[in-house]
Amino acid sequence: MENGNAQNRPSVPNSSGTNLPRLQVPVETCDCHMHIYDDRFPTVPYPHLRSANASVEDYRLLQKRLGIRRNVVVTPGAYGSDNRCTLDALSQLGANARGVAVVDPTIPDSELRRFSELGVRGIRLNFRIAGLTAIETLEPLSRRIEPLGWHVQLNMPGDLIARHKDILLRLPSPIVFDHVARIPQPEGIHHPGYQVVRTLLDQGKTWIKLSAPYSVTKTGGAAYSDIAQVVQGLVKVASERLVWASDWPHPTEEIKPDDAALLDFFSSFISDEATRDRVFVSNAETLYGFTKSNSGGSPSDFGTAAK
Repeated sequence: MENGNAQNRPSVPNSSGTNLPRLQVPVETCDCHMHIYDDRFPTVPYPHLRSANASVEDYRLLQKRLGIRRNVVVTPGAYGSDNRCTLDALSQLGANARGVAVVDPTIPDSELRRFSELGVRGIRLNFRIAGLTAIETLEPLSRRIEPLGWHVQLNMPGDLIARHKDILLRLPSPIVFDHVARIPQPEGIHHPGYQVVRTLLDQGKTWIKLSAPYSVTKTGGAAYSDIAQVVQGLVKVASERLVWASDWPHPTEEIKPDDAALLDFFSSFISDEATRDRVFVSNAETLYGFTKSNSGGSPSDFGTAAK
């Protein structure tokens, strides 16, 4: 896609706008959290967890628009602990993709090893919806996946992060928090959950996804001004533990956001090239086991960013 009239660029399903990002990130940037929905695979009987189809082909259009190659497919709640849709997507996307699965606590070790061979690098536990996940399953699962080099990815509101501090501090596997750790507003950096996150970051085995600002904002709007202080604080103290993600196809949002604008929102807090390469490229290489790149590579495969 060449620069030029935005009206001549194709739209991306489940994403608004057609502009390219203002700041061009390296092509080896990894989108560390996105979902695939495919009605070939059965969903759980909870309508609020469902989404319209969002295919690999659709997502490739987003990659082209943003100018990136790598991604992490996360099994969405719609499929429960059935990971066939995610594994199918990994087979289509190939070596530039990794996966995060949702598993039942009784899953055999042999199945975990099979998932690992297919590109899975972590498991996700969703505590955002009351009663969906039992906190008692977290530590045993963390111990089971730690020998595989996997992490536990937590969709956990900041209030629960504060409440379960002791459990989080003793988990043997790395931790990855979804969506800016869901630190509540307007408390932000003064919320107890943020203090727990800072403690975990200081231990050196916790990561945070810069994604889905709409999930915690109270002010809304493209600027998401109320969460800026949280993002700024995290970039300042822990840029080596941050990764970026789109959250496409934005299953919680009826009105789909502009993915280029979301990328620009997070990149606006990163002023120097070295930090940008960490947040968008090398941190994901460490966390998900991608081949190490040379500072992101050439952007020529995807065209140039909007000026």
